[in-house]
Amino acid sequence: MRLKHKLILVVVTISVVAGVYLADKLYLSQRHIEYPNFGISIPAGYTTHGIDVSRYQSNIDWEMVSNMRDQGQKISFAIIKATEGTNLTDPYFKKNWERIQDYPLMRGAYLYFHPRRGGKAQAEFFISKVHMESGDLPPVVDIEETNRANNELIQRELKACLDVLEKQYKVKPLIYTGADFYAQHLEGAFDDYPLWVAHYEQAEAPRIKRDWQIWQHNCKGRVNGIKAEVDFNVVNGNLYVLNDLCIP
Repeated sequence: MRLKHKLILVVVTISVVAGVYLADKLYLSQRHIEYPNFGISIPAGYTTHGIDVSRYQSNIDWEMVSNMRDQGQKISFAIIKATEGTNLTDPYFKKNWERIQDYPLMRGAYLYFHPRRGGKAQAEFFISKVHMESGDLPPVVDIEETNRANNELIQRELKACLDVLEKQYKVKPLIYTGADFYAQHLEGAFDDYPLWVAHYEQAEAPRIKRDWQIWQHNCKGRVNGIKAEVDFNVVNGNLYVLNDLCIP
């Protein structure tokens, strides 16, 4: 029996060492991912740029992200997917959340919202997975689909989610959504919340009536240290606009 236990211990040890080696090798391989530029047209007149990432971008070399320049423009912030619904955590969130701290990038985290799964429960699940600190961007609620819910239900559950997040983090959460989705489902009910709007059809500014803080203008960007294409964003103003949104 002792021999059997020793053999099992040896096998487990080798497996762990091999896993760590392969993970490190995969991470280090990101250092060879470089591009000549961001690969997209950057809207004129904006000075503060950022990206948002999730499991689709896999392993990220944040040092390379931080150091990349394209005609003097750089990445100043990154918003990272944390949770979805009430039971899904992005598999790369913990690693991204910890590693980005080592570089001069503002960080934020978002939850992907499902109107029919209970706003309060989704906020509480996010809170259980995300430790935010002073200086971090506010929590983001990403709402893109109705799940066949009517506007009354969508707005009620979204408000419940936002209320729980605001109480926990002592800052007004940021709403992410498309320009059309906002007009059809949220307009008038959430105009006092800061807005991160997605709209790819105009070069100068998003087509939306209300004020906005962040504009996601492209989903095909390229950034050193990231193998996959990346969403690109600009701030409506300068870095001080982001600072004003941050957790105190």
